[in-house]
Formats: sequence, structure tokens, C-alpha cells
Amino acid sequence: MNVLSKKYDVIKEYCQKSKSTDPISLAIEIMKDESISINGPEHHFLDGAAFLTAFKNAGGSINLEKALSELSKRSILMPGAICGYWGVCGSASSLGAALAIINNTNPLSDNEYYKDNLEFTSSVLKTMSKIGGPRCCKRNAFISISTAVSFVKRKYNINMTLSVISCDFYSLNPDCIQKRCPFYKK
Repeated sequence: MNVLSKKYDVIKEYCQKSKSTDPISLAIEIMKDESISINGPEHHFLDGAAFLTAFKNAGGSINLEKALSELSKRSILMPGAICGYWGVCGSASSLGAALAIINNTNPLSDNEYYKDNLEFTSSVLKTMSKIGGPRCCKRNAFISISTAVSFVKRKYNINMTLSVISCDFYSLNPDCIQKRCPFYKK
């Protein structure tokens, strides 16, 4: 078992124990685990997993174990540094994959859900593009997850809890953009 798979197992364990309807607080709890890097491809699974968990706990109709398993399969395919090398944030992709799992969409789907998934990811990437880089997996997770909470409330009437976001990780990230970040703890 490789290091990333072990991190995924840690993330799954947190999610399977959680009763939270707040994906931000769950994501932060997992991010504080010593096995989770300040930046890294584990966020490609962590962000969507925290969202799927809170979605289920808020009344969303999914089988969480199956959803996490499917998200794991999809997320492991995304390389690290995808934001800088491909122009697509792994966190936005993680939440896009989570919505595709919730909506049971695939490349051949021709329905509103297919459009919804693309609408969501494009809105997240637009927000991220306004801030710029360098990358920060915490900042991008906060943007992706909070956008997803608002999105599912508006589109599907699933009411999740959303914490006020204030980043406690900035001192661990030598590339922190500080005051340019909307979550920088002032």
C-alpha cells in the first residue's frame, strides 16, 4: 500500500465516524491529522470526502461507503500539482467528482445534473483564478467546499452547516499569500 492510499484510509476513517453536517469543520479536523500534508494530492480526496459525508449527514440520499469508495478511485487518478500543470484545481475536481457521484452522472449523461457539475466546477475555478497563486490546498479546499454547500442548497435544497472560515494553517505554508487570501487569519 502506498503512502497516498494510507492517507486515504485515514480520511475515510474520519468520514465514517463523523455525524457533522459541516464539511468545512470536518475537513479542518482531518487536515489537522499529522498524516495530512499542508499541500498535496491527498486533498483531491479529502475535500470531496468531507463534503460527501456532510451531505449524507444533512439528509442527502447517498450510500456514503460506496460514494467514498468511488471518490477514492477517481481522486487517486489526479496527479499532485494538477493546478499548476493542468490549470484545474484538484479540490474543484474533487467536489465536481462528488457531485457527479451524488447525481450519478457520467460522460454520456445528457441531463441537468451534467450541466450542474460543470456549472459548479467552473464557478469554483473562476473564484480561484481571481485570487491567483501560488497554490494552497487549504485555501482552495475552503473555496471549493463553501461553494458546494451554497450550490447544493440552491439547486437541491440540501441544507448543510457552513462554519465561518478562518485559516489556522498559514504559518505552516511557506507560500501563503496572506492578506490576498480571503481566509487569512488577521
